[in-house]
Amino acid sequence: MFGKDFFRNGVHPPEAKDLTADVPIRRVPFPSQIVLPLRQHIGAPSVPLVKKGDRVERGDKIAKAGGFVSVAIHASASGTVRDIERRPHPDGSYSPAIVIDVEAHSAQMPRPRIIPRWEGLSVAELLQAIQDGGLVGMGGAAFPTHVKLSPPADQKIDMVLLNGCECEPYLTTDHRTMVEYPERVHVGTRIMMKVLGISKAVIGIERNKPDAIKIMRDSVPADLDIEILPLTVKYPQGAEKMLIKAVLDREVPEGGLPMNVGVVVMNVASVAAIAEIFETGMPLIERILTVTGSGIKKPRNLIVPIGMKLRDVLNACGGLTDDASKIVMGGPMMGPAQGNLDTPILKGTSGVVVLNEAEAHPQATYPCIKCGHCLDACPVFLDPQHLGSLGLHRNYMEMYDKNHLSTCMLCGCCSYVCPSHIPLSHLFGVAKATLRSEGVKV
Repeated sequence: MFGKDFFRNGVHPPEAKDLTADVPIRRVPFPSQIVLPLRQHIGAPSVPLVKKGDRVERGDKIAKAGGFVSVAIHASASGTVRDIERRPHPDGSYSPAIVIDVEAHSAQMPRPRIIPRWEGLSVAELLQAIQDGGLVGMGGAAFPTHVKLSPPADQKIDMVLLNGCECEPYLTTDHRTMVEYPERVHVGTRIMMKVLGISKAVIGIERNKPDAIKIMRDSVPADLDIEILPLTVKYPQGAEKMLIKAVLDREVPEGGLPMNVGVVVMNVASVAAIAEIFETGMPLIERILTVTGSGIKKPRNLIVPIGMKLRDVLNACGGLTDDASKIVMGGPMMGPAQGNLDTPILKGTSGVVVLNEAEAHPQATYPCIKCGHCLDACPVFLDPQHLGSLGLHRNYMEMYDKNHLSTCMLCGCCSYVCPSHIPLSHLFGVAKATLRSEGVKV
């Protein structure tokens, strides 16, 4: 039934997970202010339901979904709406956000709410509750969860594949979720299986997480058909197409989605969040976050309120070291570097990595020597050296029309192996952003 635990190409960057792999998750005190961008997910931005001066309770809905491919946003702390204005966004832009001044001594527990038993709800009611709860993919892409769980009628799904790989260096968010909240992952899996009408699930976990593999196996309920599958450690194993190939030996066609080969892939943190909605009544207002790297004094795994600013998160970890040089939101292979400490944590922010001067030292870029290392590394079999040449000359439409730019997932493998230090992944990201601004779906 399963594949050969293998996908071609990819790379093996240093794991650097030892800083936080054994650090238990801890909750942080509320900051004095939270910033909740209306654009925290793929799809239409959320629509505000509050105005300046309104008082809100932790867990209150403050913005509704802007369409089917959109989700609600909730207050992650009690306080007063200071304003709805443009604030720094992790993508480098300034984006409309709801700013809340947090009440002193605001309680971390949400006020009591009616929690329906999920077993008695219809599929439509479950999906509506998931959308109203503001759930998105928490591994980085932030795709609305209810959309992923609503495949078209002509797409038959026969497998739920849970992503516990966490192949990005440094990050241990998913690892600690599986170690400390395994039952929540299993409950979320039950709900997903009911929504999709299937009875089988697989959780793929890389072998560098033996404690998570054991705990997840030992905690599987007797009546739940879940296979825990250890996987070879390789980046980008956690990418949907790579994971499907490694686990099920199915290949998602170019331009296709996992549902085209009968699979729904979900990050384990996202699955745990599904369970939390129906166990506690609490929507997605906080998340587990890895704050790590040689540039932070006390690397930790934290539960932080969505909208907490970078500066407050870093202060909760003892602050920066004297030689801290670069802050990345997400993992170092794909995460964007940050230039503003007022940038908030989003629903899809899986980690904050702080690098020191030696690690972040910029290297001189040299001309391409046609070595072919990038071709050997690309997991989707593109020609990064040719795409890079087109990118340098801003031939973006040629990259898209003739060279499959839309297939690139910006994993960074090509940049990682390039001996000339050409920022290939950055060039491809610029090309994609430029084309999107011109209305091209890439």
